[in-house]
Amino acid sequence: MAVVGVRDGDGFRVLDPVERTFYAELKPISDAYEPEALAVGGLDRELLVREGREPAEAMNAAAAWIAGVRAELGATPVFVAYPLGYDWMWIYWYFMRFADGGSPFGHSRCLDLKSLYAAKAGVRIGEATKRSMPGHLLSDRPHTHNALDDAIEQGELFQNLMRWDGPRA
Repeated sequence: MAVVGVRDGDGFRVLDPVERTFYAELKPISDAYEPEALAVGGLDRELLVREGREPAEAMNAAAAWIAGVRAELGATPVFVAYPLGYDWMWIYWYFMRFADGGSPFGHSRCLDLKSLYAAKAGVRIGEATKRSMPGHLLSDRPHTHNALDDAIEQGELFQNLMRWDGPRA
């Protein structure tokens, strides 16, 4: 996770997405897995079995980190992702299942960057792909499929979308 900005009554304040981050690799909770999915992220399942953090410990640490950032910035956390569906499903389930206090994002403090782009660009959701976005909206960072790298990359896309007024007529 990466903190990328604060929205208040005066607008959106951009923050350096590498300044406040959280990253954890979790111990698997099941023997069922897709080897192809692990390969995409460059993860080693046997290493995760040996050295991954216990899910409860990791999710409680993540919730504590979010609470600390919330207190530091005086802002309510919102989970932002592209596309939201996959990441939200995973993070929400893990917080609800393993974190003592449940989800620090509640059940609905989340924002889909695909939908945000579609609304601002005036295009159909099916046309709201990264390939169709103007280049100046995209992050210059490589898409590595490492969770922290992806969070920072998606955070920069969010920052750019928040500053963008949409296409000019």
